[in-house]
Amino acid sequence: MSPPPGLEFSVLMPVYRGDTAQRVRRAAESATVEQQRRPAELVVVRDGPVPAPLEAELDRLVRELPVPVVRVDLEHNEGLTAALNAGLGRCRHDVVARADADDVSYPRRFAVQLPVIEAGADLVGSSMHEIGDDERTPIALRRAPVGERDILSVSRRRNPVSHPTVVFRRSAVRAAGGYVHVPLAEDYWLWVRMLRAGADVRNVPEPLVGYRVSAGSYERRGGWRVLRAELALQARLRGIGHVGFLQWVRNVVVRGGYRFVPTRLRELAYRTMVGAPRRRSSRNSTC
Repeated sequence: MSPPPGLEFSVLMPVYRGDTAQRVRRAAESATVEQQRRPAELVVVRDGPVPAPLEAELDRLVRELPVPVVRVDLEHNEGLTAALNAGLGRCRHDVVARADADDVSYPRRFAVQLPVIEAGADLVGSSMHEIGDDERTPIALRRAPVGERDILSVSRRRNPVSHPTVVFRRSAVRAAGGYVHVPLAEDYWLWVRMLRAGADVRNVPEPLVGYRVSAGSYERRGGWRVLRAELALQARLRGIGHVGFLQWVRNVVVRGGYRFVPTRLRELAYRTMVGAPRRRSSRNSTC
């Protein structure tokens, strides 16, 4: 197959033992052969041992996917930060698109995002849908902030770019220090550092990814472990001057308190914050 026109790029997809063969296959195909603008390669990082069906699926992708597949196998489960850094080192191209192993990239995704990169952006995210088992019926819409001013403003309160939607220049990521292990927030911390380093960070308003949610997705946003991670992140943001004292207090009170409200209220609060109204058609969703 001939390479796609214009700038060539890699897709980076970490996989670990909690993923399923069926969803990995769906994620891989949606990010490659179903794209109007195909990547030049798919880099799959196996983060430690995986169940036999998933191992067999990874072998099948290497053999059968029309887009070249590069496997990076980590002996032990080292976590997302290590997996991403290992995968970035194996990507042949400076422009890299992220794909999660249980999400769905819509066919227009790279046809929309790559021209923005080619025009000079360092990182481009997008809005995204929440989806359940039936990807054809979105549960909700997570709207991305658009424009330099809005992205910077939102970044002082919450993550301004959805990680599963990003396409970036690896050189810009490395110039900002790359992925650093910050529990549950390695992406947020990277985007903030890129913004402060002067990187051109953008979002497009169109939802280009279906983000898979499950019954426990919002429950996992609560509890003491998440609160500790939140406090550590806020300390970092204040330490580099990205948030002032009053904003830090607000974040600790609002985002910290959010971790201990009932799960249903947490779900509603988050969807309100990101402009993601629940749709009536989602009554049978697993979210």
